[in-house]
Amino acid sequence: MNTAGFGAVRRGEEGTPIMTSVRTLVAIPVYNEQRHVASVLEQVLEYTDDVLVIDDGSTDATPMLLSQFPVEVIRHAGNRGYGRSMQDAFRWGRVDGFDWVVTMDCDEQHEPESLPHFFDAIAAGDADVISGSRYYCDCPEGDKPPPDRRAINEEITAEINRRLGLGLTDGFCGFKAYRVGAVSRLELNEDGYEFPMQFWVQAAAAGLRVREIPIRLIYNNLRRSFGGPLDNPKVRIEHYRRALHRELERCADRLPPEALREVGAGCR
Repeated sequence: MNTAGFGAVRRGEEGTPIMTSVRTLVAIPVYNEQRHVASVLEQVLEYTDDVLVIDDGSTDATPMLLSQFPVEVIRHAGNRGYGRSMQDAFRWGRVDGFDWVVTMDCDEQHEPESLPHFFDAIAAGDADVISGSRYYCDCPEGDKPPPDRRAINEEITAEINRRLGLGLTDGFCGFKAYRVGAVSRLELNEDGYEFPMQFWVQAAAAGLRVREIPIRLIYNNLRRSFGGPLDNPKVRIEHYRRALHRELERCADRLPPEALREVGAGCR
């Protein structure tokens, strides 16, 4: 069942129903995902025909497997980072005339059967960003996250909320829907895993409407590498905080004074 290009109803000047179509692209960044990519794409294609895969320089069989599916592909010659893949997804969505981009991971930690929940939230028309949250509510079927990842998520999400006046429960989830017209106004250029720090600051500075929806907490790879020194939790949280503070300073003229209070303290 393809529900991504669903119809919405608006009223003309005389109250006459006018059918409109919301075009939604599902974008999936991948890097060396030969183990999961076929299964994930088979499931995603049950819900939509509009799929873009951003292959971030895979060196395994991922590129060959992608050629077997009716999906669009952007391929980086080398590994350029998660944030760069997100930027490419937004750029493709804008140039190809999509109204929304839904991003999800390809490691089977984001369930394709959750896509209709995002499509329903899009149809409600009350948000510019619909962010999946693994901690929105307690789900007895969910996995337990590695303690260091949960602690970092909690601490950084709390700081984002305190500084930006948001009410997030999960600042790092990559399962999101973005209104293309809204994110096109942002100047996103962080290429690595610190991308969410930049995004949340710019989203708040631009006044974007944010809504969270629950998704199931799944951890298939407890030994996931973030690359080099970032595998150290202390280094990783300091890296995220520096990126957050850097963006707060850059957007200072569009943020309330409390957003900049003690920015940089302990992070230099």
